[in-house]
Amino acid sequence: MKTRARVAVAALCTLIAAAALGTSAALADPAGTPTFRNLAGVGSDTTEEVVQGLSDVVLIDGVKQIASYNATGSAQITTKDPGTTPGCTINRPNGSSAGRDALLASLQANSGAGNGCLDFARSSSSRGTFTSTPSMTWVPFAVEGLSYAVTTTSSVPRKLTKAQLVSIYKCEITGPAGAPFKPVLPQAGSGTRSSWLSYIYGTASPNLALYPCLVDTGAQEHDGRILDDSSLVPFSSAQWIAQASGTIQEKRGRSTLGQIDGTTAIATNTSFANVRTVNNIIPTSKIGTAPWDTVFVGPSSQVCTNVATILQYGLAVSPSCGSTSSQS
Repeated sequence: MKTRARVAVAALCTLIAAAALGTSAALADPAGTPTFRNLAGVGSDTTEEVVQGLSDVVLIDGVKQIASYNATGSAQITTKDPGTTPGCTINRPNGSSAGRDALLASLQANSGAGNGCLDFARSSSSRGTFTSTPSMTWVPFAVEGLSYAVTTTSSVPRKLTKAQLVSIYKCEITGPAGAPFKPVLPQAGSGTRSSWLSYIYGTASPNLALYPCLVDTGAQEHDGRILDDSSLVPFSSAQWIAQASGTIQEKRGRSTLGQIDGTTAIATNTSFANVRTVNNIIPTSKIGTAPWDTVFVGPSSQVCTNVATILQYGLAVSPSCGSTSSQS
């Protein structure tokens, strides 16, 4: 219950903080000096803005440490100074799994991805059963709710039980005559996709061929503009709050956030049905090494103690912030 209560508190505090701070949408990639930083990271769309926000306040000796590259933008990114670390112009990873895989590739010798080009990855999904050599560690830092969005004029109910949601995504419930429900999935590689599949089907790797009504055409997550009046899509509560407050780019369109089992992921809810933890993935070998430990590891790390920034982007600090117990 404490974790779920924190999601509600974050929702309320975010709206207050955004109004007080007069924040504006974050830039897509690192801005300002230094151009290249000690900790280059890629991955999750869900947490790209909050990590970008943290990059402005996480300092060592007055110098920014985090260079966080968004999930979308230019086809390629350059993560390290070509003069000192050549070969670090890489394809931009889009999503949690893509970021995780890019980090792993950068850690493996002779990977072709440019060793040492990445130092961490953003992930809005848990490690699950993923294993790797070398080992990587999922370091939690925040929590949020994952609900669904529909248009304000949708034939899809704004209040559903989890059982009804499961039935819709299993193509067992159809919509009104002439307008069957169209359950949408986010793009492959998305942590939101993995989290939603696990929530709905009990596994992050279901046989989607069994469900012909699914709309799986690579829609970017947390963008309500893709919806029509018979579709629904998973949507991060943190993204919803931050978009509504103007902290980040507004992409909600005509959408509204649905309730699951009578509760919503924002406002005064203390028992939302689908709370998830978001993480930064780091090399396990760097747990006790600066600047990874200073920035990410332990409840006293710079990420965990910058509570105002985390709240500003619609999340709450995870009770296990900085833990290193989840290793691949």
